[in-house]
Amino acid sequence: MPRVALVTCADLPHLDTDDQLVVQPLRALGVDVETPVWDDPAVDWAAFDLAVLRNPWDYARRREPFLAWAHAVPRLLNPPKVVEWNTDKVYLRELAAAGLPVVPTTWLTPGDAATELPGSGEYVLKPSVSAGSADTGRYRLDDAEQRALAVAQVEKLLARGSTVMLQPYLEAVDTAGETAMLHIGGEFSHAIRKGALLDGPDLRDGKPLWSEQIDPREPTPAEAELARRTLDAIPGSDTLLYARVDTIPGADGAPVILEVELTEPSLFLATSPGAPERLARAIAARL
Repeated sequence: MPRVALVTCADLPHLDTDDQLVVQPLRALGVDVETPVWDDPAVDWAAFDLAVLRNPWDYARRREPFLAWAHAVPRLLNPPKVVEWNTDKVYLRELAAAGLPVVPTTWLTPGDAATELPGSGEYVLKPSVSAGSADTGRYRLDDAEQRALAVAQVEKLLARGSTVMLQPYLEAVDTAGETAMLHIGGEFSHAIRKGALLDGPDLRDGKPLWSEQIDPREPTPAEAELARRTLDAIPGSDTLLYARVDTIPGADGAPVILEVELTEPSLFLATSPGAPERLARAIAARL
């Protein structure tokens, strides 16, 4: 039997409940499935016919060791070069340069002054390397208390060596939510609506925010077209096992790219009948 590793982290040794849905369909296809932890030194990665990134959700604070590990795994999906490109959200600059609509973003790097924030307006602050909305908050910059929290957050992240993203809060998310479009094996699989997540400044001290309102959604033609154009612009798009494109209505109502998840995204398999089987067949096809 071919051996497949569904790669996870120590906090989820048996996978997230959604990803557990693909285990039985894989076994029904004659695949031996295991769930090793990515940074467990006892794992022999060469013994697997394929390693599939699923829940290594603790990588963000250890990105360099994670990338070194990814490049050392003989057969990894998505591929290490894609993982390296995708685990720092500066890739949004490349997508914007390719002519794709992206949420407007100001980038602050170590050495920049945290006090040089806009004088007013509501903004989202986050590091360019993060998972689960850790260190991410929503700030009204004309409110003295929230502005002080925003400055302190930027200073903390810059001192840590992080690149900081400053994005206007797009209010359409409060009603329309985000549209996340899932592609499996190069084909559109399903889409979901994610409700608004951020309700104020980040006071979680680096802890992730996993609680989300998720519902099935049919993407609009404009959203579906943007997702396809986005995937076509990604280096190595023909190698992808899975991909998730998250969009949000911009100021004019047209969709803009919020994020592209190619490393370890939640695939929301439970929201679409047949999705676990589609993923299982796509994995088996790569063996």
